[in-house]
Amino acid sequence: MTEHRSTADKDVATHLHSYTNLAALPQTPPLVIVQGDGIHVVDDQGRRYVEGMSGLWCASLGFSNQRLADAGAKALQTLPYYHTFNQRTNVAVADLAERLLALAPVPMARVFFANSGSEANDSAAKMVWYYHNAIGKPAKKKIIARRNAYHGVTVAAASMGGLDGNHRDFDLPLATAPARFLHVDCPHHYRYAEPGETEQDFSSRLAAQLEERILAEGPETVAAFIAEPVMGAGGVLVPPAGYFEKVQAVLRKYDVLMIADEVICGFGRTGNMFGSTTFGIQPDILTCAKALSSGYVPISAVMVNDKVHSAIAAHSGKLGSFGHGYTYSGHPVACAVALETLKVYEDQHILEHVRALAPAFLAGLQAFADQPCVGNVRGVGLIGAIELMADKTTRTPFAAEHKAGYRLAQLALEEGLIVRAMGDSIGLCPPLIITRTELDDLFARLARAMERFQAELQQ
Repeated sequence: MTEHRSTADKDVATHLHSYTNLAALPQTPPLVIVQGDGIHVVDDQGRRYVEGMSGLWCASLGFSNQRLADAGAKALQTLPYYHTFNQRTNVAVADLAERLLALAPVPMARVFFANSGSEANDSAAKMVWYYHNAIGKPAKKKIIARRNAYHGVTVAAASMGGLDGNHRDFDLPLATAPARFLHVDCPHHYRYAEPGETEQDFSSRLAAQLEERILAEGPETVAAFIAEPVMGAGGVLVPPAGYFEKVQAVLRKYDVLMIADEVICGFGRTGNMFGSTTFGIQPDILTCAKALSSGYVPISAVMVNDKVHSAIAAHSGKLGSFGHGYTYSGHPVACAVALETLKVYEDQHILEHVRALAPAFLAGLQAFADQPCVGNVRGVGLIGAIELMADKTTRTPFAAEHKAGYRLAQLALEEGLIVRAMGDSIGLCPPLIITRTELDDLFARLARAMERFQAELQQ
């Protein structure tokens, strides 16, 4: 007779978790989520939580959108799978590609589909290299990113990212001779600006540093610069004033491609369809995922402009094939759900809703600025963060062993609110459908958690 085991027990015994202290997992069983509706999820004990992170930045339409469920069911009954290799296609992928090109923040020529943000960014790196081979610049291969950036976890995507935890003991960034993945300073004005340095001056210094790095490496070797409009997993870092304007001037000067990683910011999060519009970014390549399907099915996309597409298309003609793609690229079910997601954004006026609610969201964040342990609050649209400090006057962080951010996130969970700790920054990224009443409830729960956190610090 098989012994009955709980889901948590079975999970601990069989499942290798993502981003988890695996050694500690048996002592800290996972939270088992069994249901979702609207902005809420429910665990296996019947407890309801406000999902203040949209899962992993992605459930933009909440957890019970019937239109998306119906679109997926219909697609499964019509064409449950087909591929896009060898000149094959399907109706959904063609319609979705056409729609994405119409929504793009700058003119784009073609869309390539993958299954995750990691795959999209990995594909973008390969396209950059393929492009420069195609135009006769085989030495131009280095990709520059920022420290604390997150671009995914494949070998290339994690190498582009600038988070130590994604590199340590994975032998990353990928070591080649010469190195293809480079990093420049993180644009976090609060933490890294010099005393008295304005945001504009800070941005000028970072742009100058980027230029110095390009010159040191040799402009003939630097292929692309990749950046999230708002750095997500690095702490929800909103770019300082003038940053992308100054950076892109440097990129144009040295013929360096701009890759916009819109995996988190895309599809309304910043108040525009893309963060590139919000911050004046003009990408040659744009990657997106997450809210493309509201997280309901895995799908991502890479958009390339005509300059990039024309070169790689011609080169594939010389080679006989563009030798890149995934079994599930342009999966008809995923594309059907994504297409319906874009229709819901339009029908329900999601962009207008985000813009209308953003002032209340940002004010809710700002209400925590006077807390003794809060050093900085920041946000745009419906994404933001609260950064904790042991001493806000001297900007002294908590010691790492205190795990201050993790503790506040745990207290929030006890108050029925799911947030994410990124170091000692607490991220908020609620579903875009959240109402003003629900937003007030979210901040009330966070306030109770913060009050308990402050009490623990005083003890």
